[in-house]
Amino acid sequence: MDREKERPATWVPGAVIVGAGPSGLAAAACLAARGVPATVLERSDSLAFTWRHRMYDRLALHLPKRFCELPLLPFPEEYPTYPNKDQFVTYMERYAAASGVAPRFGASVEEAAFDAPAGAWAVRLAGGEVLMTRWLVVATGENAEPRVPEFPGMRQFAGRVLHTCEYKSGEDFAGEKVLVVGCGNSGMEVHVLPREMLGLSTFGIAMALLKWLPVQLVDRFILAAAHLTLGNTSQLGLRRPKTGPIELKNLTGRTPVLDVGTLDHIKSGKIKVVGAVKEVTSRGARLADGSKEEQFDAIILATGYRSNVPSWLKDGGDVFTREGTTKTPFPNGWKGRNGLYTVGFSQRGLLGASSDALSVARDIHCQWRERERL
Repeated sequence: MDREKERPATWVPGAVIVGAGPSGLAAAACLAARGVPATVLERSDSLAFTWRHRMYDRLALHLPKRFCELPLLPFPEEYPTYPNKDQFVTYMERYAAASGVAPRFGASVEEAAFDAPAGAWAVRLAGGEVLMTRWLVVATGENAEPRVPEFPGMRQFAGRVLHTCEYKSGEDFAGEKVLVVGCGNSGMEVHVLPREMLGLSTFGIAMALLKWLPVQLVDRFILAAAHLTLGNTSQLGLRRPKTGPIELKNLTGRTPVLDVGTLDHIKSGKIKVVGAVKEVTSRGARLADGSKEEQFDAIILATGYRSNVPSWLKDGGDVFTREGTTKTPFPNGWKGRNGLYTVGFSQRGLLGASSDALSVARDIHCQWRERERL
């Protein structure tokens, strides 16, 4: 750090948590329940910023609420099985209030580095303020920044180009022909599964079966049931990977697409599945299969998100890769050296973040208790 630009450092009791999304709030709540104070730093002006401002209007949780609730507070009973975006944000607000978590908004972390002589982490905020802490919890998540690839010819396109973080509703594109680039829950091999089978959550069925059967056998069952329900998706241009959906999720974090009507739109012709984009033209795009140029009025980049950890965290090489993902797979990637912790980087969604938060709080509490005895 540039010592000449820093203000005198302030020691913070307890932990410093970077990020006030579900992961950061869960970590703070679990620490509070054990009597350990935490300072939550959030660069935006509100908690759960991504859920408030970067999600489309009709978004609902893809998994039943019992798999998405955070530690210590279940969803309200009156909530539907799959809460919508606004209900989830309200749940986050209630969660923070119930646990007494009050994030510092507008607190953007420019750099966090381990200060060996002090035996603590020095966290420098925009404006020069420096906070010192024994325990630093990184909870900015895997989806901190939109991933915006530069396709050949993109800048010459005459229509609108936007990332899914800016997309709110299909009504904004009424009457237009839109190219959606990317394939996944925000957007060509992909597993498409029904959200429910026989009235039960597909994910819930898989989790129950995994208690008794190996993952490969569970995948075979899930895919057989999906074929009976959805038919042969390869005929619609959606080729399935050779690795099963649950095993692929465990290995790479790639989540199966849970169909809630998309296939019906493909079958009706409202949605057309095409191959990879070779280049963008002023009026549309050319595909890699050599077909002629197709015209489009707008392009939506459903190309996902990325971690921003490499831009501000120093001395985290034992935990994070250069891309800002954790090196050690779930469930053991939550702890590094020198009091560094992570929550929400397990590629396991809200369920993984909850597991991380409980583990982090338990570990920090043990150290906190020992220091109180000294």
